[in-house]
Amino acid sequence: MRALFYLLTTLVTAFSIVAGSFGEERASGVAVEPQALISDMLDDFHLAAAAADRDRYLGHFAKDAVFMGTDDWERWPLDEFTEYVEQRFANGGWAYSAESRNISFGPKGTFAWFDELMISERWGRFRGTGVVLKEQGNWKIAHYSLTILIPNESFAAISEAATKGFEERKTKE
Repeated sequence: MRALFYLLTTLVTAFSIVAGSFGEERASGVAVEPQALISDMLDDFHLAAAAADRDRYLGHFAKDAVFMGTDDWERWPLDEFTEYVEQRFANGGWAYSAESRNISFGPKGTFAWFDELMISERWGRFRGTGVVLKEQGNWKIAHYSLTILIPNESFAAISEAATKGFEERKTKE
């Protein structure tokens, strides 16, 4: 009987250690899966943009983050992106809401990558992709890329217009 008790105690302890290594805790002390924490963080990131809440929005980025915009020149290191955000948020933010999201984790669960389909009432459908890192116990965006979705049957016309626009920009420079 003792052997059975020790075996069960050992199994329960081992299971608790393994199960605990995958979950995290919110401030309330309730265990939550990292995927839910990342998803909640990304939702708040988008809500902060819609509210033009500069500090909350930028607070979701890692210290060396990069934001990739939809134009070919838009590669924003965080310090440059901060200036852009301040200017844009002075006139209001932008509203995108996630329609769907996929999150995958790297080894040891210290980083993850995601992709999300997003809707903007003004601009239509976009895809956001990125990488998040765990910094001081919080998930932070290290890299975010926003792309416009183009139906395959419209690709030739859009590509032609984009190429023409890029060429016109070069001649002005």
